[in-house]
Amino acid sequence: MPAAAGVYRAGTIRAVATPDDVRQLALALPETTEKPSYGTPGFRVGDRLFARLHQDGESLVVWVDMDEREALAHTEPEKFFWTPHYDKHPMVQVCIAAVDREELGEVLRDSWRRRAPGPVLRRAGPG
Repeated sequence: MPAAAGVYRAGTIRAVATPDDVRQLALALPETTEKPSYGTPGFRVGDRLFARLHQDGESLVVWVDMDEREALAHTEPEKFFWTPHYDKHPMVQVCIAAVDREELGEVLRDSWRRRAPGPVLRRAGPG
């Protein structure tokens, strides 16, 4: 089966995420706007960038804790990695075709919560 059609997990076929899914899921988060970043779609909360499509066209850049980044890349290198440009930044690249919509949504929510200003977080509530 072609990679774009699905990912085999625990006996089921799950559709992989797409750049269109990135846009839809990111813009569904509270007070999120889209504004270009480095010539690609970027997603902001309170004018703080929390995610952007990488110029490689295949990955998404999000904010993470540096220790979490190491763990993600170590346990699932087919999904999470970074280029030398991000070595000293609390960011990780997510291979969009290696995750499904559910996992993509979790990654985007986590990055959004990490970057959202306090007043936005309070308005959004827990979760």
